[in-house]
Amino acid sequence: MDDIIKGCVDKDRRQQKALFELYYKYGLTVAMAYCSHTDEAREVLNDAFLKVFDKIKDYDPSKPFEAWFRIIVIRTAINHYRKQTNEVKWTDIDDNEKIHDIVNDEEDGITDMSPDEVLKLAQQLPPAYRMAINLYAVEGYSHQEIATNLGITVGTSKSNLSKARAKLKFLISQIRLFSF
Repeated sequence: MDDIIKGCVDKDRRQQKALFELYYKYGLTVAMAYCSHTDEAREVLNDAFLKVFDKIKDYDPSKPFEAWFRIIVIRTAINHYRKQTNEVKWTDIDDNEKIHDIVNDEEDGITDMSPDEVLKLAQQLPPAYRMAINLYAVEGYSHQEIATNLGITVGTSKSNLSKARAKLKFLISQIRLFSF
């Protein structure tokens, strides 16, 4: 791996290709958690790789490359999201949307699902909800960090997370309802 990193620092196309091939699948998995569909995730990942190749000279080899790469993919997804929200002005989020209130928190059904099934459900969420749940529940960001990164208020971050959880519970209940 050190040779690949050194080659990328030297802008060696073969080493860049080797790094791309080595981390493409992992990067796509990370990007998919933040995107609505595969084409969008590929776009985010390609932008992330451009940033990696541009900033690889700043990478600290004493730390795991995968963690550094993951952060770049997530930040690229956040930037992609922010660009989209500036273009659509939040029109894809309906605050008046009626989500069935599922009160039973004892069994949300998510523990019985595979990671792929959970990812597919999360991709059905509106972008703001998907971003909030991924950054908070998966990546461990605080509401303040989410608000700062997305250019929203802390209250909006909390609201989006709450609505994301409610929507996921609703989607899980629908799967249960129709799986019999």
